[in-house]
Amino acid sequence: MLRGNSPATVDQKGRIKIPAQFRRFIEDQFGRELFVTSLTGEFVRIYPFAIWLEIEKKLGEVPSMNPTVSRFLTFVNYFGQVTSMDRQGRILIQAHLRESAQMNGEVAILGNQKYLDIWNRENFETKLRENPFTLEDQHILSSLGI
Repeated sequence: MLRGNSPATVDQKGRIKIPAQFRRFIEDQFGRELFVTSLTGEFVRIYPFAIWLEIEKKLGEVPSMNPTVSRFLTFVNYFGQVTSMDRQGRILIQAHLRESAQMNGEVAILGNQKYLDIWNRENFETKLRENPFTLEDQHILSSLGI
């Protein structure tokens, strides 16, 4: 399971090293192949390729004219690329996604069970302040048995 936050740095070539605790899990469970994309361009999302294939299978079962599926595919394909971690656990984030998500310098890599999200650290901390966890959120989670 991918969980927690691990600070990292995007190097001058646009590469990021996947932190050891995430890297071990991904390699052990799924191998080195990844799908790197974004849903909005604000952040980078990394799926182990096997997980991405499960998503594509589900999408293939939905009518192709579904506007939400079409919009989703437009975004993930525009920002997306299949890549592999090198021997040191690094991946290259393609230039237009790096620019859109402001992937330079310090970033936060967040484990989200089956995928990773990478945010520009300052942007993410601003987002946390602007969208705090609320009492309503607590009630919703409670109603879900969490």
